[in-house]
Amino acid sequence: MHAPGPSADEVQDILSVGLRVPDHGKIAPWRFVIIEGEDQARFGAALADLYTAEKPDAGKLELQSLRDFATAAPTLIAVLSRVNEARTIPRWEQELSAGAACQNMLLAGHAMGYHGQWLSGWPAYGEGVVDLLGGEAGDKIAGYLFFGTVDAELSERPRPAVEEISWRLP
Repeated sequence: MHAPGPSADEVQDILSVGLRVPDHGKIAPWRFVIIEGEDQARFGAALADLYTAEKPDAGKLELQSLRDFATAAPTLIAVLSRVNEARTIPRWEQELSAGAACQNMLLAGHAMGYHGQWLSGWPAYGEGVVDLLGGEAGDKIAGYLFFGTVDAELSERPRPAVEEISWRLP
């Protein structure tokens, strides 16, 4: 993906759509971290440093892939799932709400005419990445949303047939 990506106002609109999800108990169990411009290269370098600390034998290609991950699109939004254990709302519902926020934002970006992608991988699970993003203890990374422009028609990956994954109550 390349520029243009969403403008500052469009990013705010994308985030606003992310807020319009099921949120049992009105606890907002998610946080959004916007990473754009020079911050992306800085984030990528920090990811590579964290990865090296965890895997000292990491090769050049592995480290470059982390730098490239951070700069793969003009706009990157990290979504943190923040479960509030003090509330009686089940953890699962709070985590699903974070996933729904990701999906809503992805759909909002597509509706604006941008290409969007939701990824995870090591940057979502690596030691220290939540801290790097300014998260709190217990936060988990629900995923990274990338927004930008593509020049070519993208092919759809294979999906299961509806009949293979659905049935009526017996």
